[in-house]
Amino acid sequence: METGGLRLHGRWRLFRHEAGRVAGPPPWAYVALFAASQLIGHWSTATFGAVTVWLSNGIMVAALLQLQRRPAVSVIAACFAINLFSNTLRGDPGILLWVNALMNMALAWLVAVQARRYCGAALDMRRPRRLLRFAIISATSVAVVAAVGVTILWGIRRPPTSLLLFTFRSLASVELMGLLLVTPVLLLFARIHRFRGEAYASRPEAIAVMAIMIAVTTLVFRQDQAPLTFLAFLPMVAIALRLSPTLAGTALLIQAAITGTATLTGHGPIHLFQPSPVEGLEAVPLTVRRLGIYNVYMLAMVATVLPLSTMMSERRRLEARLRTRTLAAQDARRRAEEASAARSRFLAVMSHEMRTPLNGVAGFADLLAARTDLQPEARGHVRRIREAGAGLLILVEDILDFAHGDDALSPEPLDLAAVAREASTPSRGAADTRGLTLVVEDRLPRGARFICDRRALRQTLHPLIANAVKFTEAGGVTVRLDSHSGGVVIRVTDTGIGIPPEAMPDLFEAFEQGDASIGRRHSGTGLGLALVARHVARMGGKIDVVSQVGSGSSFTLRLPLERGADAPPESVREVAPPAAPASRPAAGPSAAPAEGADHAAPQVLVVDDHPVNREVARIMLEALGCEVAEACDGAEAVEAVRDGVFDLVLMDVRMPRMDGLEATRRIRGLPQGDDLAIVAMTADAMPEDVCRCLNAGMNAHMAKPVSQGGLYDAVSRALSGELPPARVGRAA
Repeated sequence: METGGLRLHGRWRLFRHEAGRVAGPPPWAYVALFAASQLIGHWSTATFGAVTVWLSNGIMVAALLQLQRRPAVSVIAACFAINLFSNTLRGDPGILLWVNALMNMALAWLVAVQARRYCGAALDMRRPRRLLRFAIISATSVAVVAAVGVTILWGIRRPPTSLLLFTFRSLASVELMGLLLVTPVLLLFARIHRFRGEAYASRPEAIAVMAIMIAVTTLVFRQDQAPLTFLAFLPMVAIALRLSPTLAGTALLIQAAITGTATLTGHGPIHLFQPSPVEGLEAVPLTVRRLGIYNVYMLAMVATVLPLSTMMSERRRLEARLRTRTLAAQDARRRAEEASAARSRFLAVMSHEMRTPLNGVAGFADLLAARTDLQPEARGHVRRIREAGAGLLILVEDILDFAHGDDALSPEPLDLAAVAREASTPSRGAADTRGLTLVVEDRLPRGARFICDRRALRQTLHPLIANAVKFTEAGGVTVRLDSHSGGVVIRVTDTGIGIPPEAMPDLFEAFEQGDASIGRRHSGTGLGLALVARHVARMGGKIDVVSQVGSGSSFTLRLPLERGADAPPESVREVAPPAAPASRPAAGPSAAPAEGADHAAPQVLVVDDHPVNREVARIMLEALGCEVAEACDGAEAVEAVRDGVFDLVLMDVRMPRMDGLEATRRIRGLPQGDDLAIVAMTADAMPEDVCRCLNAGMNAHMAKPVSQGGLYDAVSRALSGELPPARVGRAA
């Protein structure tokens, strides 16, 4: 810190930083304004015997705050010289010649240092809090300097106490009005570039409001017959509300010029005030005594207009920031939605493209596994193909399901035991290969239906059953369904290796595995149980685990499912789980689940544009005793249904000429299409794909790759009337 008082560092520095942006009037303009204020002081002294208007200190404060060190020091030095010269012309005697100039200088420096410290380096007077701080700083500094001045006057002349008090009030009010009127306005003008576009009013409106203010102020202060001072506030308030702070400051200066000139020349409502006679003030001109009322009026005007203008400016600034952030948020939301849509399209394409070849691999592996004429070594190879295909399918489903996130549930009345059997079907081959039992125990009320999302429940049970089979070497896996007062309890119990206690805390975390070492015996991504926990939470349920190493594990699902309308008694029958595909006969009506059907064999239409998929489905269905017709696109499917009689249509979705959704809608419009069972058999397996299929009028959705057990269940449910009704009836 330098002791010369010219340069203060740290938090109490005075001058603008050398690297700061130069703003506001040039240095010579401050000197010119200071000289003009001195001329006004000379005029008031010559006219009334006292300084009635004093703007000089406000100008010096603005110069100290706006200019860098060297130009600021030059301006202050020039102002000090002008002040001394003015005092000499005015005839100030002796020491008062210097005291007056030094007090002005001290007040300017005192206010400037505190303003720099407490009003922020930017000195942005648009902020109401900073303006309030500046007003407090100015008032306290003026009071201190005025008290010092009055003390010096008392020491020199010993005037009456009443005159001392009047001098203190007059000096303080004049100095404070000059500081609050001039300094904030000059600071606002210095930052006029920040106010572009901040006013609510257009240019014509701004001109009109300013003209109204000038007219009203002139009319009010040209007469002294009625106390109409309050009328001058109305246009000023409108200016504060509608125009920028710089224009509000300009309006204050214009009004001060009009009202000050009128008051000093004997016009205006201020002259309606008649001061009471006070001993010791007989020599003070009446106009000077009335100036106290005028100063109060102007201070009230400044205290009203500037804070209101800054608050409106702050509001407009916040509104602009809000608009900017809103636009940014909307743009971010749009980009997020586009990214989400792109991700959904990618997942849908990947799901379709991976399931399509898997359908051929898994389908022909199932068919080969059902043959009895293969050599034992070849049967082992086929078994490995089936297991690898099943593992790849589980991996694909887990990754896609995990990446897709949570979807809205689509609850419907379900036979939960049938869903459990469907979820266990992909694991039956592995269970048979290991010699394990895989049993679904249905202890729910006969014919009971519960409101649940089929996909969410199947994707909850499937990983649990698959894990149970994978980690069980001997014994078996049991899926038991029980009802209780709060819904349904489903337990998946195995006699496998169990879960180590240290693995239990992270069991349902994504990518966590009980054995994640490179030498682990069991493969997997670690997504299955994470998806189980997600789906259970979506359904509002809870999951508990009890396990002992070497003795197996038991996963208990408690789902708060509401009871739906029970199935009609005549439609309820005991449904045994389908046997493993290898134990089924290769063909023949005895394998067909066509009990009670009108045909000797179920009539099934397979619609698919891929010949391999049609061949796989045809061979599997014929092995179940079905008669199969084929169509390669939706248009052929509509013609086939129009010309034939079918119990079930297995409909692909993506096909040339006419897709499966449009074909389903047209079939529902045929006379024989109302009650026909249509099941989607497609590689489009995302949740939104399922919804599209059901909304188009299909009864159910079956994702590729399709196993022989899955086809068996579809045919069984179609013939027994267990498929959900179509959402779309006959077309109008």
